Amino acid sequence: MNIVHVKINGIPVEVEEGTSVLNAAKKAGVRIPTLCYHDDLKPFGSCGLCIVKQEGSAKILRACAAPVNEGLSVITNDNELYEVRKTILELILSTHPSSCLTCIRNGECELQDLAAEFGIREQPFEVRISDRERDDSSASIVLDPEKCIKCGRCVQVCQDLQGVFALEFIGRGDDTVMAPAAMLKLEDSPCVRCGQCAAHFPVGAIYEKDEISSFRQAVADPEKQVVVQIAPSIRVGLSESFGLPAGTVTTKKIYAALRRLGAVSVHDTNFGADLTIMEEGSELVGRLTKGGALPQLTSCCPAWIDYVQKYYPDLLDHVSSAKSPMQMVGAIEKTYFAKKMDIDPAKLFTVAIMPCTAKKYEAIRDESMHASGFQDVDLVLTTREFARLIKSSGIDFLHLEEEEADSPIGDYSGAGTIFGATGGVMEAAVRTAYHVVTGKEMDRVEVESVRGLAEIKKGSVDFDGTPVRVAVVHGLSHVDELLDEIRAAKAEGKQAPYEFIEVMACRGGCIAGGGQPYGANDILRKERSAGLYADDKNSAVRCSHQNPSIMKLYEEFLDKPLSETAHHLLHTTYQELPVYKA
Repeated sequence: MNIVHVKINGIPVEVEEGTSVLNAAKKAGVRIPTLCYHDDLKPFGSCGLCIVKQEGSAKILRACAAPVNEGLSVITNDNELYEVRKTILELILSTHPSSCLTCIRNGECELQDLAAEFGIREQPFEVRISDRERDDSSASIVLDPEKCIKCGRCVQVCQDLQGVFALEFIGRGDDTVMAPAAMLKLEDSPCVRCGQCAAHFPVGAIYEKDEISSFRQAVADPEKQVVVQIAPSIRVGLSESFGLPAGTVTTKKIYAALRRLGAVSVHDTNFGADLTIMEEGSELVGRLTKGGALPQLTSCCPAWIDYVQKYYPDLLDHVSSAKSPMQMVGAIEKTYFAKKMDIDPAKLFTVAIMPCTAKKYEAIRDESMHASGFQDVDLVLTTREFARLIKSSGIDFLHLEEEEADSPIGDYSGAGTIFGATGGVMEAAVRTAYHVVTGKEMDRVEVESVRGLAEIKKGSVDFDGTPVRVAVVHGLSHVDELLDEIRAAKAEGKQAPYEFIEVMACRGGCIAGGGQPYGANDILRKERSAGLYADDKNSAVRCSHQNPSIMKLYEEFLDKPLSETAHHLLHTTYQELPVYKA
C-alpha cells in the first residue's frame, strides 16, 4: 500500500492510502465523535456527527467514510463544527425518550455519553417519539422502537456481519424504521437470537431479555436450591464490567461472587465442554471409522443451530447430535449431581451464566432440553446481566477473596477453557480425538492453525499418519461458503474436503457473544482470547479425556461415550424450521 502524508488539525500523520479520516485522526491522537460508526461495520455515515472541514475547500467530509489522500488537511473541531454536532444530537434527542434512569443502557449508552460531553441541557426541538409497541416476542431479545435513533447499525450487523436478514430498513425519509420484514414480530422473523444487534447497538433500542429478578426470586425461595455454572468466556468477559483490562481472568472471584449471591453449589461449564468433547469426539471417530455424514459440524452454538435448521435443513445429518456444554451440565446437575448430593431434582434450580443471548432460547428449545425429567437449565443470564446483578447486590467484586468451584462439576481441563474462542472447540476436539484414534498423547497440544480471527481457517491434522482435514468459521455471513461447498459435493456424489468443521455464530466466538460487555472489536477479541489461551496453558490438565472428574462420571453414571444413558441426557435431534413463521 502507498503511504500518504496528511494533516489533522495541523498535525502531520503518515497513513496508508485509503485510510479513513477518522482512523487517521486516531493516529494523530485526535478524537472525532461518532454514533453510527462501529469498527466491525462498513462506514455508513448516517448520523453526521463525524463531519470535518477540508482546508482550502468548502467541502465537508464525513470522517468515518471519507478516505485520505496525499496532502489532505482537515480541521476536526472548531466552534462551527461544535454547534453543528450539538444540533445533530439535539435533533436525535427530539425523537428519543428521556427516560434514561430506567433504561437498561443507563451508564452504558453512547448517546447519553455524547449528550453529556456536549453539555445538552435543554430540548429546543419539538419532541416526536415513535408510537410503535415494544416487541418482546423473542425469548432472548427485546426491541424497543421508541428508542431507535436510525443509526442503521442493527441492520448492518444482521445483514452484513451475520447474513441473517431478520432486520431491514422499511419506509423512506423520516418514516424509515428498522424492523423485521413486513413488520413481523421478531420471533416470527429469521432471527437466530445471536444478539449481535444488541451488542453493537449504541442505545437501548435492542437489548437482552433481563431475567435478574427470576434469579433473585429463586435464591429467596426456601423450596429451591440454586446451582450455577459459568461459561468459558465469562472468566475473561466479566472483568471489563469492573474496570479491569480485557482478557483478565477472574474465574475464582466469580465463584466467590456466586456464593455471595446465594448459590448453594458453583459449577463450571468448562466441565460440560470436556464432556462435549468426549461425546462429540467419539461421534466423529465413529463417523470416520464406521461411516456417517462427513464433514461433521459442531453443535455447541445455539444461534448456528437455529441458522442451519432454517437455511440448510438438508445438511442437518452433518451436525453433531451432541448438546451444548451448557445443556449437558444442566442434565448432569439434575441427575448425577442431584443423586450424589441427595437433592430432590424438583427443588434444584439450575442457572447458567452465558456470553450469549441465544442460550436463553436454547434452554427451552424443545423436549430434549428436559432430558432429566425437568427443564435441565432453568435460567440463563448473560454476562451483562451478571455484572448488573453483582453490582446491585452490594458485592465488591474486585476485593473478593478467590474461591474454588465445587467438585466434580467444577473440575475442567484447559481444553474446556478455550471453547470460548473461535477455533477452541476444534483444538480441544483434536487433542482428544488424536488420543482416541492413535492411543497416544499429542507431543504439542497447541493447534495454532485453528487460532486467530481469519473468517475461515482450513488445515489438516496428522493423526499419526492419517490426515484429518478441518475447517473453522465464525460469523454467520461466512458459513455459507463452507455449507455450499458441502452441498455441491453431495450433489456430485462426493465428500467435501473436510472431516470436521467448527461453526460459531459470532465473530471471535463466544468471547464476543451477544451477551458480553459492550464495545467488542477485534482488539478486544484478541485480548479476551489471549486470556483464555493463557488460562489453558497454565492448566495442570489440558485435554478433556484427562479430566479425572469426567472419567469418574463415566465410571459411576454414564458408562462410556455414546452409551444409552449418554445419548438420552447429552444428545439431541434437529428438524427443519421455517425461515418466516406464518
